[in-house]
Amino acid sequence: MRSGFVCIVGRPNAGKSTLLNALVGQKIAIVTHKPQTTRTRVTGIVNIPKQKGREAAQVVLVDTPGVHKSETSLDKKMMQEIRDGISGSDLVLLIVDASRRPQPEDNFVLDLVRKAEKPVFLLLNKVDLVEKLKLLPIIEQFSKDTLFREIIPISALKSQGLDDLLQTVISALPKGQPYFDKEQITDQPARFLAAEIIREQVLLATSEEVPYATTVLIERWEEGSKLTKISATIFCEREGQKAILIGKGGQMLKKIGTAARQEIESMIEGKVFLELFVKVREGWREQRAFIEELDWRRQLENLARAQSLEGERE
Repeated sequence: MRSGFVCIVGRPNAGKSTLLNALVGQKIAIVTHKPQTTRTRVTGIVNIPKQKGREAAQVVLVDTPGVHKSETSLDKKMMQEIRDGISGSDLVLLIVDASRRPQPEDNFVLDLVRKAEKPVFLLLNKVDLVEKLKLLPIIEQFSKDTLFREIIPISALKSQGLDDLLQTVISALPKGQPYFDKEQITDQPARFLAAEIIREQVLLATSEEVPYATTVLIERWEEGSKLTKISATIFCEREGQKAILIGKGGQMLKKIGTAARQEIESMIEGKVFLELFVKVREGWREQRAFIEELDWRRQLENLARAQSLEGERE
């Protein structure tokens, strides 16, 4: 069989998370119309069984934050997530919004990918929004760059061209054993996915600076036979933002919580009691220690350490 890691890279709102979800066939990464929705690497696993005339394959897709210039500690962390995703991959998918005119920032993405010295496929996304006669010159222009091993037009939202994309990706991966069980579709724990679902609802429900000044941390996760109890804190940077998140009479927080609870219940296929709190943490986007604490990998390490200490005391 063939197996390998495939990193999806692009500018904000190019369609990276939409592509990941479409290829996996299930929602793994949150998606909104707001830029910088994705803040960390999100892994989706596609398992292809062996069929007549076709090898079995496991494609480990790694979604990354949108490539942008670093300003805050959070931005720097996001850019490091991108570099780590690229360095650990066998293949890079550079996704470009074909419906948008080229901008100077596109060169920043190209330079980042070029320096990685990895095989690169260029994906021209949102071709459903582009007239065919206008698409050909775009392909011709990108074809002049020797960086791209393949140029593939797709529409992640409409699932156009994805079968051909997947087959081309598989043929480029090395032969080897699978990295994950065939039933597994992500390596992210449920509590991280739940935090992201809550943050997605914040992004959808609020506007202006509020979505970008918020983050979510799961404080408690208790699984029972009939009910999972979850307590989560939404952090923001100012009292005014806290007031918006809570809303008049608590209506905004209730709206966010209800929508998030319903989606979490669908994800874990069970009943959920979700308790939300809002706290102000001024300037958290510049606090490196706190940003590291938000990393689900660090959270798992801390949880394992706490459980080990508890076991020793017993």
